[in-house]
Amino acid sequence: MASKTIRIKDDVEVHNMIILKIKDYIKSRNLGPGDKLPSERVLSEQFNVGRRIVGEAIEKLEFYSLVKSVPQSGTFVAKIGNIALNSIIEDIVTLKKEDFLSLVETRIMLETKSVYLTATRRTDEDIKNIEKAFNNYKTKILSGEDALQEDMLFHLAIAKASKNATINALMIQIVPNIIVTFEKTRVSNEKGYLFEIKKHEAILEAIKSKNPKEATKAMEFHFEFLIKFCEDY
Repeated sequence: MASKTIRIKDDVEVHNMIILKIKDYIKSRNLGPGDKLPSERVLSEQFNVGRRIVGEAIEKLEFYSLVKSVPQSGTFVAKIGNIALNSIIEDIVTLKKEDFLSLVETRIMLETKSVYLTATRRTDEDIKNIEKAFNNYKTKILSGEDALQEDMLFHLAIAKASKNATINALMIQIVPNIIVTFEKTRVSNEKGYLFEIKKHEAILEAIKSKNPKEATKAMEFHFEFLIKFCEDY
C-alpha cells in the first residue's frame, strides 16, 4: 500500500509538471482564448513523457474548464483571459494536503445542507434528473467501467435540485478535483463498488421520500470513507 501511495504521489507531481509546461507553452506561443493546442502526441514528444501522462494532465485542465477537448477537432484554450488562466493553474498545482482536506470539509458541509434542501424542495423533474444520474452511475459500475464522471454528475444533480444557486456554483468548483484525487488513489474491488451503489441509492430513496433527516444521514454515511481517505492521504 505504501509503494502505491508513493507511486500515486509521483504521478501527481508529473501531472503538475506537465500542466505547468502546457501553461508555459500557451504563454510562449501567445495562444489566446479559443486557440488550438498541439495534439497529445506532439506534446508528449516535446515534453519527453508518455501520451498517457499528457492526456491525464489535459483531462485535469478540462475539469477546471481551462481547456476544451472537441472530438475529431482537438483541444482548445478556454475562453478566459491569460491572467486568470495562469492564476488558476498555479492554484491547481500548488494544492497541498491541507488544502485538499479543507476542500473535503467544505464539500461535506455543502452536500449535507444541499441534500437536506433537495429532500425538502425537490420536484418530480428533479427526481427524474437525479435518478437518471444514478442509473448512469450504476450502469457504469456494473459493467466494470470507470464511473468517475457519473459519480460527479449524481452529486451535482442533487446540488442543482437544492434550488440554492450558491451551493450549486460552489459544488461545480470543488467536486471535480476531490473526486479525481479520491478515485485515482483508492483501491477497491467488486464488493466495494456494489456497496457504493447501495449508498448512492439510499441517498436517492431518502430524497424521493422527502425525508431530509434520512437524506442527510445517508449522505453523511456516504462520506465516512472519504473522511478516512483524508486521514491517510
